[in-house]
Amino acid sequence: MCCCPEPVFAVARFSGPSRHILLQRAWFAVAVLLACLPPPAVMAWRLAGPGKDKLSEQHGHYVLNRGFEDLYDSAFVLTNAGKSAPRVVSVGELADALVNYDVVIFGEIHRHPGVHLQELKLLRALHERHPQWILSFEQFERDVQGVVDDYLAGRIGERTLIDKGRAWDNYLTSYRPLLLYAREHQLPVIAAEAPGWSIACIGQYGPDILDQFTPGERSWVARDLHVNSDAYRDKYMKFQSGSATHGGGGATTPEAQLKSERSFVAQVARDDTMAESIFLARQEYPGRKVLHLTGNFHAAGFLGTVTRLQLRDPTLKIAVIDPVEVADPQAPDFDAGLLADATALQLVYPSPEEFVEGEDQSEFIRSIIAKRKANPCKYTPPGAVAAAEAPAAGGNAAPAMKP
Repeated sequence: MCCCPEPVFAVARFSGPSRHILLQRAWFAVAVLLACLPPPAVMAWRLAGPGKDKLSEQHGHYVLNRGFEDLYDSAFVLTNAGKSAPRVVSVGELADALVNYDVVIFGEIHRHPGVHLQELKLLRALHERHPQWILSFEQFERDVQGVVDDYLAGRIGERTLIDKGRAWDNYLTSYRPLLLYAREHQLPVIAAEAPGWSIACIGQYGPDILDQFTPGERSWVARDLHVNSDAYRDKYMKFQSGSATHGGGGATTPEAQLKSERSFVAQVARDDTMAESIFLARQEYPGRKVLHLTGNFHAAGFLGTVTRLQLRDPTLKIAVIDPVEVADPQAPDFDAGLLADATALQLVYPSPEEFVEGEDQSEFIRSIIAKRKANPCKYTPPGAVAAAEAPAAGGNAAPAMKP
């Protein structure tokens, strides 16, 4: 443990050999003091004091004045979609701003503990400021809404919720606290996502397969699908071309192009279903606001689910929170180009690399494909041409490399 040396100002009162010895000791003390100081970013934060987080602009980036201590540490930056100067805010200050919106979409990084921790803190802060909220989950699918309702009413236990509700495999650490908070405070909870097998159907056979569904099954997917050639499509196709688990390399043959287009339609079906779920929930519970949890790909840039919710109700005020994994946790920063992507950014500690350069990923890719095949389409229309593989279709595993 370091201890601070005594002040050395008294050295000036001495002269001769005594002064020389004291000067040597003083320089030694200064060296010890400097060795004890924390990294510059952390030191600046400590000098500023708690609650004094600030940003400085440097060469097109914004830099936080402190480092992150661990994977749970993070900082919210209120950007107002680039309409005002960005500033670091506490969870309470963020809630003060977001409580004025009708819908808040928290685009999470799945499995990141720092993100899930702040989701709970934000829910609590929003609820303290406005008691009427709905909690909406991508992580539960429409056909298990009754199971979720039974759990909230105390008619079933958590084990049944996990099994029959097909909860994601990170439910206990990531979503259990949120669902418990909703149950304890009697907040409605919406299972917003389309069933994974139905998304697999669309990814394999296209949207016409929906005509084969029973009326009940058809109600689990949004009535209207908005498949547009827009910025969201461009973003999805770019992601798909760079992902080994989504084909990789881009669509270079007619078969590959068909697969890519159907994959995008399946993605749109997920966004439209979540948007419709939020829209219908607000009709069912008039006067309530919605906090929706989803993967950040579905909401960043106010695209995906956000666009499709606005198509259903253009009057809605929708806020988006987008997490950003910083490159250097000791000097967190982000590109100024991200300011317009969200109402607020959450700067978070970077997750460990899943693989290092050159490492064999084939077994991982096979496991992802196997999970998709374990959730197959129930229908095969006569004469239909199926895409080789369906897109990521949910199920009970938190997605890896899934938009």
